[in-house]
Amino acid sequence: MHSTNRATKKATLAALATTVSLAVSGAMPAWASDLSGDLKIFLDTSNPAPRATMEAMIERFGAQHPDLNIETTVIDREAYKTQIRNFLTANAPDVATWYAANRMRPYVEAGLFEDVSDLYAEPAVGEALASTKGALTIDGKQWGVAYTYYQWGVYYRKDIFAELGLSEPTTWDEEKANCAKIVESGRACYTIGTKYLWTAGGWFDYLNMRTNGFDFHMALAGGEVSWEDERVKQTFLNWKELIDMGAFIDNHQTYSWQEALPFMVNGDAAAYLMGNFAVAPLRDAGLSDDQLDFYQFVSINPDVELSEDAPTDTFHIPANAQNKEAAREFLRFATSAEEQTIINNGQNLGQLPVNAGSSVDDDKFLQQGFKMLSTNSTGGVAQFWDRDAPAEMAKASMEGFQEFMVKPGELDRILAKLERARGRIYK
Repeated sequence: MHSTNRATKKATLAALATTVSLAVSGAMPAWASDLSGDLKIFLDTSNPAPRATMEAMIERFGAQHPDLNIETTVIDREAYKTQIRNFLTANAPDVATWYAANRMRPYVEAGLFEDVSDLYAEPAVGEALASTKGALTIDGKQWGVAYTYYQWGVYYRKDIFAELGLSEPTTWDEEKANCAKIVESGRACYTIGTKYLWTAGGWFDYLNMRTNGFDFHMALAGGEVSWEDERVKQTFLNWKELIDMGAFIDNHQTYSWQEALPFMVNGDAAAYLMGNFAVAPLRDAGLSDDQLDFYQFVSINPDVELSEDAPTDTFHIPANAQNKEAAREFLRFATSAEEQTIINNGQNLGQLPVNAGSSVDDDKFLQQGFKMLSTNSTGGVAQFWDRDAPAEMAKASMEGFQEFMVKPGELDRILAKLERARGRIYK
């Protein structure tokens, strides 16, 4: 744990959590409010760029409220997931990062998140954040605010496509025809690392939403559909077509998503179904924007509208927070059009602002993602499988997805196992 007091002291204590007390010196500006006391903020933005972005934003907020003593604790993302219930219950912070949709449901139902519907009654919040209001609504009330989201889609090697005479596909048949030519050239169509399971969840999301539509996908996530339903089976049969043709890299179950990046960088795989956070490491590894491009996951069933994964990161006020007035003011600040523009630009999070009044950074992938989510995704916006399904079902099903990618011939057994899990979990 690394602790810094704004002006004077630095002390290193230990590993997973980092506490940074940020205070901004200087005379009180005329427009500053009378907020005072302590404001404790817990973040799971432990990677360097998101962490620096959040700390800079908090520092700007602190400059407006010099009588407020702000203490920020940054916890490793995986550790945060296991610690959140404990810290929300005992010694809760005033503001905590988390995720929308079903990922917040357990804490809402346990009474651990504050109802912030009052903020949404303010046009500066309610109207500006309308695109994500639904993902933050449970029982007709809002339980947090979104500060960023990002597109998923297919990032691909444009130079490899050019070499093989391929163009961006828009239909399933075109996708498979491209893949056949890529495999024939001695490459895999897609890199993927399923060691931590969630990447396979992305493939399932897209294949199921494109096969059966957004409403069906959400009904499955909600436990309302049997895993042995023929429509679910068709999703897996579509997936099996790619697996059987050798579309994915070998031994993907041994790689994390980062460890799968070199296959694309080295040209051993032509594409990656991933979130926009993959762009920065691909660029850092030496791929230029002339080599790298993006397309929306293709249509499979022409009778269903196109839906997208656009995971939404959120701020919440714990029910046990001590300074809810300052916490609400921080949520207003973090979701303002100006702050959303700053934190989501390419030098910071490199993602998409949620506030409708914000500007989108002049980055080709952000521009493509913004256009896709704004105009070409009429079917709905999903939060990603491990956020839309309850945690226990998400874990069981993603284990099933990974097993299916390795043993596609055992589909019936895997679906029967998932159906047993559904019967147990959704009681």
